[in-house]
Amino acid sequence: MLSRGTNVTITSLLLLGVLLAGCAKQPATTAATAPAPTGAATTTPGGAGPATAQPTATAPPSGGGTGAPATTPAPATAAPVARPAPQEFRADAALKDVYFDFDKYDIRPVDAKSLDSNATWLKSNASHLILIEGHCDERGTNEYNLALGERRAKSSMNYLVSQGVQASRITIISFGEERPGCTEKAEECWAKNRRAHFLVKPR
Repeated sequence: MLSRGTNVTITSLLLLGVLLAGCAKQPATTAATAPAPTGAATTTPGGAGPATAQPTATAPPSGGGTGAPATTPAPATAAPVARPAPQEFRADAALKDVYFDFDKYDIRPVDAKSLDSNATWLKSNASHLILIEGHCDERGTNEYNLALGERRAKSSMNYLVSQGVQASRITIISFGEERPGCTEKAEECWAKNRRAHFLVKPR
């Protein structure tokens, strides 16, 4: 039979063991080991209110934006204007050809007068589109003459635009030496082939 003192000692040891067992269930540290939330604040169990962890800041998009998703659509590109085919244009007696010196595409003073007259007619007939053909004589390579014919057509176009004709009405094309107006092998004939020819088409 145990004495009273022995009972007290056993009881004390049992209570101490219960207390130690209860302390062992406490976490070793109170620091959060889970990563901080990145979305909206969540509530703790028991309705204690929102958690104090703040969402992580998101970096603004490159280009100086405010952080909101880009919603601006890309600018629409204008569709290219369809040009009529050259065969749709017709000659008009009111429009005169202009001529060029050999291997040149400068507008000569005498031909500037013809272009002035053409510009006056074209401004009075604003409903017509214009085709300017550039032509060369047979001397030189095909590639060179195509480039020279284009320069002649462009210089004629630029002159008309300077006189008030809208550039959007004008189409140019080069035929080089492919469509001679005269076929004799002489300077007088070649001079007739070095030209810009004008055709029109009602809109």
